Amino acid sequence: MSAVHPAQPYANPPAGGAPHPIRPHFRSLPLRVGTRGSPLALWQTRHFLSIITRFCPVLRDAKAFEEHAIATSGDRIQDRRLADIGGKGLFAKEIHEALLDGRIDFAVHSLKDLETELPPGIVLACTLRREDARDALILGPRCAAPDASDPFAALPAGAVIGTASVRRQAQILHARPDLRIEMIRGNVQTRLSKLMAEGGPAATLLALAGLRRLEMEDRASVVLDPDAMVPAAGQGIVGVTVRADDVELHELLSAIEDREAAAVSQAERGLLAALDGSCRTPIGGHARLLSDGRLHLTGLVARADGSFLLKRSALGEVAQAAALGRELGESLRRDSPADLFA
Repeated sequence: MSAVHPAQPYANPPAGGAPHPIRPHFRSLPLRVGTRGSPLALWQTRHFLSIITRFCPVLRDAKAFEEHAIATSGDRIQDRRLADIGGKGLFAKEIHEALLDGRIDFAVHSLKDLETELPPGIVLACTLRREDARDALILGPRCAAPDASDPFAALPAGAVIGTASVRRQAQILHARPDLRIEMIRGNVQTRLSKLMAEGGPAATLLALAGLRRLEMEDRASVVLDPDAMVPAAGQGIVGVTVRADDVELHELLSAIEDREAAAVSQAERGLLAALDGSCRTPIGGHARLLSDGRLHLTGLVARADGSFLLKRSALGEVAQAAALGRELGESLRRDSPADLFA
């Protein structure tokens, strides 16, 4: 075991902000990073490590990090919807257990896979710069040529769409009630292979961010405008969690926090907190920073069958990002059928 402390007093600022001071830290090495084992999760973890070692080169030179791929319940159980087995927190459950009992020092996640309320003793330490938050429609060979102005027109009448996301399901059925939904789960590669298989669905939807990170953006037939398909809260953002009492590591990670990602994620997660929906509740949330420095937040709630859909937007100050999300969420909840949140 060895010890290390950053050799430079300041890190270069993410997203053009002012430098973040880093006080010296003394820790035993290697620092152990927990992650899911999918190709996308591993890419995100290595991207995070490339950023933190760029800001603190002594960590790179010391070979200070050790990856720990952890199988989660969400990865192991592929034949049921997340809502039926405990919710999206199952993508982090075993990782956070490893964090709490000291087997890892921090964990890297797709932010949209994190519970709105984290387990006691765990905090979200930083968020990285957001990749494109939009969803992509991937058409199979039985579909017509895509038309960006009417993206769902390429889908044959009564076609089967493969997705496990009730958010995507609700929005596409609201636009095209004739379509049918078939659950498909698995990593990006698995879902794309099912699309091309005999008897597979006519089309599927995936996050554009994941396709880009895996250098598979060319598989996107149409990139959907956020007005046509409101993204999931946190989509395209990588988040890092640590133990709440690990002040040194929390401070180190704050040096690579992307300020814009922090603001939009606070607004989107504030929206989720106010709606308090389960994985059975279709909820969308998408915030963006305007040129005047204010936040624009769109929120959506719906029925899974698309028969009800309510979408609203709000403007607010960055400093009040979480409050903006809560207020919009409360507005949507007040004007939605109560059974959506049962």
